[in-house]
Amino acid sequence: MATIPNVDFKKRRAPDFPSAALPLLQDAQLRSNVRHATGVIQGKRARVVSEMPDWQALRDAGQRIRAHTLEHLDIYLEQFEQRCIAAGGHVHWARDAAEANRIVLQLAQNRTGRIIKIKSMTTEETGLNRALEAAGIRPVETDLAELIVQLGHDKPSHIVVPALHKNRSQVRELFSRTMNLPQLGDRPEDLAEAARVYLRRQFLSTPVAVSGANFLIAETGGVCIVESEGNGRMCLTLPKKLISIAGIDKIIPRFRDLEVLLQVLPRSATGERMNPYNSLWTGVHPGDGPEEFHVVLLDNRRTEVLRDPEARETLHCIRCGACQNACPVYRQTGGHAYGSVYAGPIGAILTPQLAMMERGQSLPYASSLCGACYEVCPVKINIPEILIHLRGRVVTGRPKVLRAFHPEAIAMRAMQWMFLRATRFSMAQRLGRIAQRPWIRQSGWIERLPTVLGGWTRTRDLRPLPPQSFREWFQARSHASMPSQNSSEAPHD
Repeated sequence: MATIPNVDFKKRRAPDFPSAALPLLQDAQLRSNVRHATGVIQGKRARVVSEMPDWQALRDAGQRIRAHTLEHLDIYLEQFEQRCIAAGGHVHWARDAAEANRIVLQLAQNRTGRIIKIKSMTTEETGLNRALEAAGIRPVETDLAELIVQLGHDKPSHIVVPALHKNRSQVRELFSRTMNLPQLGDRPEDLAEAARVYLRRQFLSTPVAVSGANFLIAETGGVCIVESEGNGRMCLTLPKKLISIAGIDKIIPRFRDLEVLLQVLPRSATGERMNPYNSLWTGVHPGDGPEEFHVVLLDNRRTEVLRDPEARETLHCIRCGACQNACPVYRQTGGHAYGSVYAGPIGAILTPQLAMMERGQSLPYASSLCGACYEVCPVKINIPEILIHLRGRVVTGRPKVLRAFHPEAIAMRAMQWMFLRATRFSMAQRLGRIAQRPWIRQSGWIERLPTVLGGWTRTRDLRPLPPQSFREWFQARSHASMPSQNSSEAPHD
């Protein structure tokens, strides 16, 4: 039996968002790929959402379901465990990523040294693939986009479409090289056929499969997975052992709650009215599906998120990716700049909280607070408000001395002093007009500022202060229109 490594995934670090985003902003091909893909998905979503006269009511219903579930999460988790075991399944509890990986590794040992996987962001969160490879077990991703990422030794950049940053010609080159197919065409049909042939051998010869879960149904102890390709259905029916790893936030109370969630999820995720494959299974059944079924319930600091009343609705997320498609920041940088498997607006609030604000502290600032993410969220997560809340936690988490002498804090105190008196404000305006003169270009704009102020002009130009403020203009106009004391004209009655 292979040795199970003790990998500490809490120590992983990523560069700050601005540093990671800068080289991506200079990659014209990546930016074009991301903008095109998100634009297509947004267009499809807008069409199918416009068909729903009760769309806002469905969003409200989805929000209520998720809020109610989190309020009674302990009850529904215990109910799920009882019903799953009664149906012949096994339930395992994992406090963190390392424990979840150890459980899966213990269950996944097999003579082939290989497992097949259904697309799962939770296993990306735990780093399961690295743990399997370290133990001598080869994981094979069966989702087309995840396969592209795996073969290219890349990282996912989108929750729903992990290879969104790749275009067709790049995928063709990758498949041709890694699958030894020099004559491979670049039509979608050619690429799909190459993946189908490659994966079919894995489906027919691998006895263990690992999946995530879109929803865990407390009422039945069942699991629901939605997908578009059918690879998930193959993983659910052919292997002898199925291991599903899911965050404790994936619980929903009742089977009938899917009536709402399976309407808002596909429309928000891929712009489809319904996912082509909606798979639900409960326990084991002789002669039908896997002989063993295990569910690993992962906490990984989700209960810590639940304790924060101002941020707990982060756990409402159903992983549709709509916020990423709508976010102007994500559309410019792609997902890799976030340094996490959860990119975009949802990643900006989820990643720092799962890390207990120990890393990812720049992510709450990776937003313009435009509110587009809230407008498209199918369960109405108020991401902008949570971003502001987390920015406050970042600041209050700094030592008092650093907070007091941080350049931004000093600047804010100076602005407070200046705005307290109109005379101070007018004086600052006059000094500003003098100080800006060396930096005004022939275009009439300020294109570059010195020292730390250069961060503002690195990606934008600034208009200079006008030669006259509104207050000065108004006072001059009032004096000009005031009648002279020496005027001989008598006032009208």
